[in-house]
Amino acid sequence: IYDTETTNSTIWGSIIEVGAVVVDKNLKEIGKLNIRGRMPEGEVPSAKALLVNSTSIDLLTKGNYSHYDFLGAVENFFSKCAPAMFMGWSNLNFDRRMFHFNFFKGNRYPYITHSSPNCEHDGLHVARAAQTLIPETLKTELTDAGNESLALEGLSRMQGFDTSASHTAYVDAVNALKILRIIKSKHKTNWENFLKTSTKTGTDTILNKEGIFSIFENVKGKNMTYLVCTMHPEYYSHSHPKKSNDKFVFDLRRDPEPLLNLSVDQLKSIMKSFSPKCIRVLKINKAPIILDDQYALKEKPYLTLDYELIKKRAKMVRNSEKFCRNIQTIYREIEDEKEQTKTQEDLLPEETLYEKFIPNKDTQLFKTWHSSSWEDKLRMLDKFQDKRCSWFGQKIIYQEAPHILPPDLYKNIKSEIARRILSKNREKWQTIGMA
Repeated sequence: IYDTETTNSTIWGSIIEVGAVVVDKNLKEIGKLNIRGRMPEGEVPSAKALLVNSTSIDLLTKGNYSHYDFLGAVENFFSKCAPAMFMGWSNLNFDRRMFHFNFFKGNRYPYITHSSPNCEHDGLHVARAAQTLIPETLKTELTDAGNESLALEGLSRMQGFDTSASHTAYVDAVNALKILRIIKSKHKTNWENFLKTSTKTGTDTILNKEGIFSIFENVKGKNMTYLVCTMHPEYYSHSHPKKSNDKFVFDLRRDPEPLLNLSVDQLKSIMKSFSPKCIRVLKINKAPIILDDQYALKEKPYLTLDYELIKKRAKMVRNSEKFCRNIQTIYREIEDEKEQTKTQEDLLPEETLYEKFIPNKDTQLFKTWHSSSWEDKLRMLDKFQDKRCSWFGQKIIYQEAPHILPPDLYKNIKSEIARRILSKNREKWQTIGMA
């Protein structure tokens, strides 16, 4: 169970604190990590982020670990925990992404928390499903809109936990663990079912079955349950045409029969009028909770529908190749439109993690590179096939051992840092003028 604190909530920010509690299958503690590192040179932190996680300038600049050594210690700890399931609180939307980019920029394998033999789930997803099934599972606060809040600090406070040090990584990890223990004790039947989607393969296996399922989502602050079926199985048409991790399912509150033989344009038009949407998109890399159909069948509007009618609707959807192909076409056109409106400016190396995979040859070189002397690290930069890895390596040496850099390389890096942080423009990263 882990948590991070960062200098910024964007990919340009750095992780500066990691807290983790290692537990067994019974959620009994067997290990822990509580570590903080310095911010790397050349970064301007977000004042808001520092206020949230109570980070002083001294903590930011005078900690025991440099950012490089800090990431190395975290990577080493995570590696020793394997095989493991990683879990946090909204970690799949934030912490995991921050690790992706911090490890990427640090010449470390970015996907350590969810690549085999590890997998990753999200405590917030589990809590959302648990609270929907049994509203008395957790004591909750209300949002300004009057909805249940599952924010970690508020939940911790309502369960009677000490929140005086909330938004420090280790305390948040501990409180997330305590909440998960409550959920596990009150959902013994479904606890293992909640966790079945911690891998893409596990989620895909469930969706490849021609079943009817209950799924759980948060829509405009409200926890919702949907009764859904998969799409045409022969061509696996419930796959998004441009996003392999996005899978389509059909909301069975709708009668699909009038939709099956419509043209693409007709279908697109009528789908826009539906609220809620008739197509739900499940991201199989973000641990959606998928349970037996019985749970959604207890909720409106499904409880008023005859189950034979529900099965008939599901069969019609799965048997209609044309309908499923049209859905794919609609979503492909949506993505094409987004592509056309995208800015055409060149991306900086730090932004390109998801644009291009790091060659296996380079990821295999990372361990040797990190274990080498600084002089050897400099000599080994030419061995990286990916120029991004070479650039990140230069910046790491600049931060850790600048004296060994050739003068022209040192000057080039220093000039690039100055160009970024002193820019007068509204940049994607934090500049001094924006701080």
